[in-house]
Amino acid sequence: MGAPVASESVETATSAGFEYIFPAIRGIQAGREFYVSMCPLRLIPKIFLYDEDELAPEVRAQRTLNKGRLPALTRYIVNNPNDYVFSALTASVDGDIHFEGIADRGVAMRVGQIRISMAARFLINDGQHRRAAIEQALKENPDLGEETIAVVFFQDSGLARCQQMFADLNRHAVRPPRSIGLLYDHRDDLAAAVRLVTMRASVFKGYVEMESSTLSQRSRKLFTLSSVYYATQSLLQGLKISKDQAHELAEAYWTAIDSEIPEWQMVRRRQLSAQEVRRDYLHSHGIALHALGRVGNSLLRESLAPPDWAQTLTRLSLVDWSRANTDWEGRALSGGRVSKSHQHLTLTANYLRHHLELVLSAEEQRMEDAYLRGES
Repeated sequence: MGAPVASESVETATSAGFEYIFPAIRGIQAGREFYVSMCPLRLIPKIFLYDEDELAPEVRAQRTLNKGRLPALTRYIVNNPNDYVFSALTASVDGDIHFEGIADRGVAMRVGQIRISMAARFLINDGQHRRAAIEQALKENPDLGEETIAVVFFQDSGLARCQQMFADLNRHAVRPPRSIGLLYDHRDDLAAAVRLVTMRASVFKGYVEMESSTLSQRSRKLFTLSSVYYATQSLLQGLKISKDQAHELAEAYWTAIDSEIPEWQMVRRRQLSAQEVRRDYLHSHGIALHALGRVGNSLLRESLAPPDWAQTLTRLSLVDWSRANTDWEGRALSGGRVSKSHQHLTLTANYLRHHLELVLSAEEQRMEDAYLRGES
């Protein structure tokens, strides 16, 4: 028996017709054989299918393709040709799979090649958006076609089995918290700037939860990395500054904010616990940080020099951040609970703009008027 193909599938003619040949490793799950292989990207759009959108959900084995996700996935591949990473596709084969091992015994009997008729149907159980993004990326950069992606092949056992595979593959899939994604993201310049700020600024150093995007009731942290990121994103939005200026300006701004919020300082002096501050005040919650970022952006658009905006921020000392302050209901709070909706964020920012004597935009004024009329 000849050695299996080492790098890609090969189309070959046999007495039974044309076949695909894939290098493969054979395994067993739940008593069923499956095969782990690789496939050149140029073949992905040609042989791997997904159910047509017009089919009813009950006769499909996948969710409808969300085309809105494709531009970002495509750009990820095209913009990072030297370090993109895609996990394996999982596919069911509606047709015979013939495995040929390179040996009859021992470990080598699990290594070999699989032969699949070209008349067989390949249905993706997991990875349909990756498949579609690969197709789009190949149109922009055909050179990617010679690269490969891992594929796990299962024998198709009918619609019910394929639907169950989709349910099982996605049942326990958990998207990682946004905070840890930002912590590990080295492509995002803003994420890098925010990480630097959280390590250098006294207001954040040691008090930012770097992994989870939520804080447990007993957490000793005041903020999450994701909330600091989104607040800083709003703060620096539209400003024409360098990477170095970004973290320096952000550090200066949040340090200025810190000087106007005594409770944050009291936590660092161990006069208050982080739990007490989060429970009784709003200023460490994501919506408050985001609103502070928004109003700060208005100030920075007028001048990047701290002396020009730091004095304005001193008026924040007049803000009653206590959750007992009834002014927050309908703004940062809804029924006594913190709300992060766009409307509540805008109304919270409006409240801060009022204290800082800043002018509202037309849209902000419209939402403020509706709130005052009791229509929010």
